[in-house]
Amino acid sequence: MSQQNAIHLHDGDLPADLDLGSVVAIDTETMGLNPHRDRLCLVQLSSGNGEAHLVQIRPTSLGGRGADAPNLKALISNPDVTKLMHFARFDVAVLQHTFGVDVPSVLCTKIAARLVYTFTDRHGLAYLCRDLLGVELSKQQQSSDWGAPVLSDDQKRYAASDVLYLHALWAKLEAMLIRENRRELAQSCYDFLSARAKLDLLGYEDPDIFSHRA
Repeated sequence: MSQQNAIHLHDGDLPADLDLGSVVAIDTETMGLNPHRDRLCLVQLSSGNGEAHLVQIRPTSLGGRGADAPNLKALISNPDVTKLMHFARFDVAVLQHTFGVDVPSVLCTKIAARLVYTFTDRHGLAYLCRDLLGVELSKQQQSSDWGAPVLSDDQKRYAASDVLYLHALWAKLEAMLIRENRRELAQSCYDFLSARAKLDLLGYEDPDIFSHRA
């Protein structure tokens, strides 16, 4: 990560006077992959200007504010703010479950990659950043303890890297979607993400209600 990238850690909520613009890259870190069991620990955000804002979410039992994050909730639920994510299906579900709000106006670089990067089955963020942007992302902290009361510098750098390059990555992928006449199809997928997340939270990931199984 470039030395010019700044990382700001916030306890419990975003500052009230912070303006991240109309397109905000967002990612989450949790204790695991089950939103009902594994709590949200960190929300990362970037306006694409080389700065990352990390909001540490700590439960009240550990001295934190829990889901009492009015500024963050206002941003993620604002339909006029585009939320840019990678694998948005999971992040939207976690955010909706934790904060009890809908998360509209979402773009997902993983869905975009799956629609136009059909010559490979590799659609992870690290691979796409390396292939499209020439940026190497370290994934060493991916499985670390995000519920720790104090995050290490390595954890903070890893978390920031998941949002710092999403604007540039989306620009590349959107151009490919337009070139291949799939931008409208992608938007239809994005418009469904909030409902898809609600289905997942209700347990309709398996069985999948869209499958033909009897």
